[in-house]
Amino acid sequence: MSPPAQSRVLLAYSGGLDTSCILAWLIEQGYEVYAFMADVGQEEDFEAARKKALSVGAKKFFVEDLKREFVTQLIYPAVQANCIYENVYLLGTSLARPVIARGMISVADKEGCDYVSHGCTGKGNDQVRFELAFYGLKPDIKVIAPWRLPEFYNRFPGRQALLAYAAEKGIPVQQTAAKPWSTDENLFHISYEAGILEDPNTTPPDDMWKLTASLKDAPAEPEQLSIEFKAGLPIKVVIANQAPITDPVDIFLALNAVARKHGVGRIDIVENRFIGVKSRGCYESPAATILRVAHMDIEGLTLDRNVRALRDQFITIELARILYNGHFFTPEREFVTSAIPASQRTVNGTVRLKLYKGNVVVVGRYSDEGLYDEHQSSMDELGGFEPTDTTGFIQIESIRIKKWGQANARKGQGGVEPQDVYGSRI
Repeated sequence: MSPPAQSRVLLAYSGGLDTSCILAWLIEQGYEVYAFMADVGQEEDFEAARKKALSVGAKKFFVEDLKREFVTQLIYPAVQANCIYENVYLLGTSLARPVIARGMISVADKEGCDYVSHGCTGKGNDQVRFELAFYGLKPDIKVIAPWRLPEFYNRFPGRQALLAYAAEKGIPVQQTAAKPWSTDENLFHISYEAGILEDPNTTPPDDMWKLTASLKDAPAEPEQLSIEFKAGLPIKVVIANQAPITDPVDIFLALNAVARKHGVGRIDIVENRFIGVKSRGCYESPAATILRVAHMDIEGLTLDRNVRALRDQFITIELARILYNGHFFTPEREFVTSAIPASQRTVNGTVRLKLYKGNVVVVGRYSDEGLYDEHQSSMDELGGFEPTDTTGFIQIESIRIKKWGQANARKGQGGVEPQDVYGSRI
């Protein structure tokens, strides 16, 4: 690979072995390399990463604080939509990629970079997410994906080859044999995959989990908190009668801290990657787990049932798929997210919760929206509800069911004999 003279490439840099070797390799190929890091809330020594990137040979190093954009433009809409992938994964990695890609393209534009590069593997989801985002933001950008280039992956078939190259180039590395898995962290979550986790029957070791306390070490007493929502967004959090927290980033940080203490947010799953490969992943999503429970609960009190059903069937499923598959900068994402505010107009109120040994328990909720009528719902008073009206309701609802039963009886398929789930007699 021989780039034009003075070709500049902006590399998504993590400071780890892979991207440090990629940085040196790109320089070896003749590129002028700039290194980019996004601060999306991960626990990271950015100054150490800067020194390392420059020592390896990067011409410039950039770190962009994208936490607020991450929370307000990606996390909060996902909370409003109750986004979840395959009923388990809260999309922490997926949510961060559009923000990081947008930050990279902004810097690439300012610095006159013709290329961007990343260290994503050829089997994962992130290569798709990053590159589709790059092209959606800047259609003429050129992408270098070393782990898909034969001249790179044939030269570095495994970790030992990378370590040897790092030693040759004087790249400092930290040995991680004691923790044989890879991680990706941001404000929303941390993920663990690869290494020993590739055996889906291997139990994650206790010292793998970084963010959350184990259940045996979590406090023996529950902790109370409340979350106030306006239009489906958390606008105020009060934890154990402390001062209210209202800033979006501070809300997320506070919920992360209290959830971590109580062991909230761990999952261990086998999921279906976009490219068709199954993957075992472990995740910690502390604040996100609390917000999902609270938001779903306040919707029960404030959201019309048909609106909720339409949102669940369309927005929740589609937006989760869009995020997971890296289709954020697309017309369908714009269309889907445009419907979220309309679905959340009445989602106003407060949910009270307690955290205990990994559990998020709703202990109460209240709202002024008025969709819930305590008197009308009561079993101890009529409250304006006429029980006789239900007779007609049941009669109308039964018309088609009676007809179905009659038709089955004529064909000898009716009656009260037990049937299996497909309608055949057992």
